[in-house]
Amino acid sequence: MNADDVARYLREHPDFLSDHSELFTELTVPHPQHEGQAISLAERQLHALRDKIRQLEIKLAELIRFGEENDEISEKVHRLSLLLLEAHGYEGVRHELFASMQQDFAIPHVALRIWNSVLARSEVDFSPVGEGVRLFAADLRHPYCGAPSNIEVLSWFGESAPHIRSVALMPLVRQTRVVGLLALGSEEPERFYPEMGTLYLGRIGELAAAALLGQIG
Repeated sequence: MNADDVARYLREHPDFLSDHSELFTELTVPHPQHEGQAISLAERQLHALRDKIRQLEIKLAELIRFGEENDEISEKVHRLSLLLLEAHGYEGVRHELFASMQQDFAIPHVALRIWNSVLARSEVDFSPVGEGVRLFAADLRHPYCGAPSNIEVLSWFGESAPHIRSVALMPLVRQTRVVGLLALGSEEPERFYPEMGTLYLGRIGELAAAALLGQIG
């Protein structure tokens, strides 16, 4: 009989150790932390339980931290919603949106483009946008997060463009059609990354679209 046979026997007879409880104190195994020392099976089980508890405590602390972060972001989105509701005119909405992104959300660089507007406007937000950007935005089902791969979008950040290392791009949708793009930029490569959650970014994009597009007809 080899070790695999013993292990198989114990799995097939789970009551064996219960029926021979004296083995918990008679048999010894290597100490998990101190090489060369031996401890009883019962003590080894206690070490295993303590390790399990520590892992659960770490996981719980992470969940609490994530929950607190989500609560904080939710509060910021709520404040943004109120500011956009109280703003007057396109310029007022734009000002509140940009100020919230830069001050409340600590996003240093914000850019915006809107196309297919009913009214012709002179603001930079309504500058011509290439077909490639329009097609890219039309294909977005969720905000894009990651490296700034589109040169035209990157140019929207002006003099700061060479320093942008990560972006979040949110499509502005009107009646199922994408008619604009809200771009957030950061010098930090990991500020916006492909695997990050986009729930709140999506909501910010929806708020921005409703508030901005509602002012331009």
